[in-house]
Amino acid sequence: MIKKALLSASVVTAILLSGCDNTAKAPEPNAKAEGQTSEKTITIGYSDWPGFVAWQVAIEKGWLKEAGVNADFKWFDYSASLSAFAANQLDAVLVTNGDNLVTGSGGTKGVMIMATDYSAGNDVIIAKAGINNISELKGKNIATEKGLVDHLLLSTALTDAKIKLSDVKLVNTMTNELPQVFASPDISAIAVWQPVANQALKTVAGSKIIYTSKDKPGLIYDTLTVNMAHLSANKEEWKKIIQVWDKTVKYINDPATHADAVKIMSTRVGVDPAQYEQFIGGTHLLDLEANKKVFSKGEGFDSLYGSSYHVNKFNVANGIYKTEMDVDGSIYPALVEELK
Repeated sequence: MIKKALLSASVVTAILLSGCDNTAKAPEPNAKAEGQTSEKTITIGYSDWPGFVAWQVAIEKGWLKEAGVNADFKWFDYSASLSAFAANQLDAVLVTNGDNLVTGSGGTKGVMIMATDYSAGNDVIIAKAGINNISELKGKNIATEKGLVDHLLLSTALTDAKIKLSDVKLVNTMTNELPQVFASPDISAIAVWQPVANQALKTVAGSKIIYTSKDKPGLIYDTLTVNMAHLSANKEEWKKIIQVWDKTVKYINDPATHADAVKIMSTRVGVDPAQYEQFIGGTHLLDLEANKKVFSKGEGFDSLYGSSYHVNKFNVANGIYKTEMDVDGSIYPALVEELK
């Protein structure tokens, strides 16, 4: 499973170069009867993260067409979807709140109109035997991929434990190489996402998870981010898409239909349904009611605003971009607030 993540330097560079001219022209609104599908196709980029793959349920059930929306979901590797959005090749993209700010720093203004989920256990910190909590990481060597989302998780966990980043040695490692690096004697812990985390646990006997994104709900939000010009011209269409998402979350969470939803999602990514259950369990899906709450302005992680303020500072501190972005200007709460 390819985890969406705060972007590495090479990907950021590509986005900055491709995203300098946000000149996508807003389509003219289509006058149509209620229930009639829009003639204009809306293109949305999605990738391999349970909160994004969940859309496959709506696609296969035909709920978008039923709602009168002509939406084309295009499958990408995560970083490629952001590059396509930055190059104005997509009307919208499924993206973390932090990476929305990254694309914005490159000049492509995308606004978050809805949150699909927040990470609730799929991002983890794993330590070797003898280390039982974050406080015991002081003075240790910790491997993670710098600038990515689990670097954010590690930084937040250390701060909460009142450990300075200078009190640990960060070993920059490509995510898919973390299980092998974790096996080396000088590495005490790693910060990583699933399913690579499970590989690492199997590689190093006695290792265990000491901290997860479930310990910090709302640190990592995943969102539906829309090109600003397209949003301005098609607000009613985007309202319908949000309503379809609400229906999708309820279908996934309903015990009577959950197994069918898991089968659809796991088939899309080629994973056994029983194994995929773990990843769904580590993803807290957000229906419309939950969206109304997270789109309320606040400083804490229970608010998309507060979470985005936090990651904004992290991005600047780690050189992902130089100056803080306008977080409030990248969040558009009106659609979820207007829906019932």
